[in-house]
Amino acid sequence: MPQVATASSPPPPQRLIGYARVSTDDQLNDAQVDELRAAGCHRIHQEHGSGISRARPVLTKLLKDLTAGDVLVVVRLDRLARSVSHLLQVIEDLEGRGVHFRSLRDPIDTSTPQGMFSLQVLGAVAQLERALIAERTKAGMKAAKARGRLAGNPGLRERRPEAIKAVSQAREKLYLDELISSAQTWLPTVRQLRPQHSWDNVVRVLNRRGHDWTVERLRRAVHRMVREKLAEPELLARSPRRAPEDHLMKLVAAITIADPTLSLRDIATQLDQMGERPARGGRKWQPSSVRALLDEAHRFGLIRY
Repeated sequence: MPQVATASSPPPPQRLIGYARVSTDDQLNDAQVDELRAAGCHRIHQEHGSGISRARPVLTKLLKDLTAGDVLVVVRLDRLARSVSHLLQVIEDLEGRGVHFRSLRDPIDTSTPQGMFSLQVLGAVAQLERALIAERTKAGMKAAKARGRLAGNPGLRERRPEAIKAVSQAREKLYLDELISSAQTWLPTVRQLRPQHSWDNVVRVLNRRGHDWTVERLRRAVHRMVREKLAEPELLARSPRRAPEDHLMKLVAAITIADPTLSLRDIATQLDQMGERPARGGRKWQPSSVRALLDEAHRFGLIRY
């Protein structure tokens, strides 16, 4: 009697998603697109603009839409990021979500041990680069002081309007660059929770994940992303008004939405660590109290089972 094969079915093939950034003068059939197609990319996203700015809405949306098992493919590393630190930040976020990264002309492929080793070498180079820049900056300031020169911008010391404006614009650009490069670590959670949940609860959920936000800073960041058309205006809508006693229900719902894998006991532990007092009295939260709040949140339509 013939034996039936019991081997499990092979895993689904990886989706190769291409990203090409071309300057505004390039044609649509840019050489990058040809290379990405030849590498097997079944979808290619094209960004048009100079490499000076990190404001890349196509890339921001693409990074958000990638799912576990996908492979983000670029022709060269400089098509994805302007600096090694930015590149490492993006790749670290992708790896945390089960998404791999591959550069066709560089020895970087995070799905292979060799590619991961090359990435670690890049990280060491970036760390050395930061240390050398800091060392050179300190040496330059020390030499200037020895020659009797004051450190800093002479235009700012003399309060020249053009110097003040230039510094203000530089700070705004740096702020936007930092927001864009870090958006994948906090914006998805904001999208999950806003505007159904208050800014205060969103901040508490983010900070439980290792961030250091305040309500004012987070609202400013989201306002800026919306102004740059990198986030949806609906995120800024007013939260529904609810009675003060609904605070715990909304907080438990926000924690659950941000991480559906948490058990009732995990949520109770988080509430204890946040310093929240149990709704029914007592010193510590019990899973049964969390369940009651989740059921209430379900009735209000804040979460779905």
